[in-house]
Amino acid sequence: MSDTPLLTAAWLDLLMVNFAVEPARLAPLVPAGTELDTHQGVTYASLVAFRFVDTRVLGWKIPFHHRFEELNLRFYVRRQAGSELRRAVVFIREVVPRAAIALVARALYNEPYIARPMRHRVGGDPPSVSYGWRVGGRWHTLSARARGSATVPGDDSVEAFITEHYWGYTRQRDGGTLEYRVQHPRWRVWQAELDPLPDLAPLYGPAWAEALNRPVSVLLADGSPVSVYRGVCLPDA
Repeated sequence: MSDTPLLTAAWLDLLMVNFAVEPARLAPLVPAGTELDTHQGVTYASLVAFRFVDTRVLGWKIPFHHRFEELNLRFYVRRQAGSELRRAVVFIREVVPRAAIALVARALYNEPYIARPMRHRVGGDPPSVSYGWRVGGRWHTLSARARGSATVPGDDSVEAFITEHYWGYTRQRDGGTLEYRVQHPRWRVWQAELDPLPDLAPLYGPAWAEALNRPVSVLLADGSPVSVYRGVCLPDA
């Protein structure tokens, strides 16, 4: 696996809204060669919104495409690679504001990106964040406010389970699986109070909107510089 990052950026002001979901809902989406991951017997999906800043591809900053928002819906898998247990995310759908970004991500990783107008607002101490996207002719907004002080999660906490994933897997068009590495330091995390959820059906469909109607936790993370490496196809997938 290459030691040169394909993409570098800062991921900042991450809002993570977490849901307990039935494993049967996620099982058809699990990439070959991986298995669903759980924390204390609970299977999670997360709606995550954040900012990309100073985005570079192979060290090059692309004009007008280096600062933007992303909204994604993801779940968690694991894979045993020799003696290493690789805990990872799988994306159900990712939303960005620029079509070129979505096109490149689909071409390089076959990740399920789409492009929609987006906006954000961040401020306060402790912070409050708001992320919006336009679909179906109107704006939808996900927003929350931090409570208390930020901490670095303990190793066995649910907060660490949600935030500490350093691998990604994505299903390929031929049924195989692409594995890629993500590198960043551990993030500080706040518990957060969420405003009412927007209508998620226009992005994810009625079934997912119904499944994502009752969060079990809401987190804010400060974020950090991040490196994403080239993907490799799993030989055993």
